[in-house]
Amino acid sequence: MTTRTTRSVAVFNSAFTLGGIDGELPAGSYRIESEEELIESLSFVAFRRVETTIELPAIGSVSLKRQVVAIDPLDLAMAQERDIGTE
Repeated sequence: MTTRTTRSVAVFNSAFTLGGIDGELPAGSYRIESEEELIESLSFVAFRRVETTIELPAIGSVSLKRQVVAIDPLDLAMAQERDIGTE
């Protein structure tokens, strides 16, 4: 199966929450990675998202511990929308 990975950075100006992650996350920049797989039985090229992850803590955080946590991309989008509303 052919896969592709998309990497981006999500910037939050205020503390935020995400489903599946306990507690509030601090404002900052977070690495996001989405893994997609090719849907092979179609007559055109299309990919299906398999997993989206966020790297915790924020980029530049003083903590030495880092972890990668699977998240729902819709939860991420909603958190970003809420963050825009707090500016």
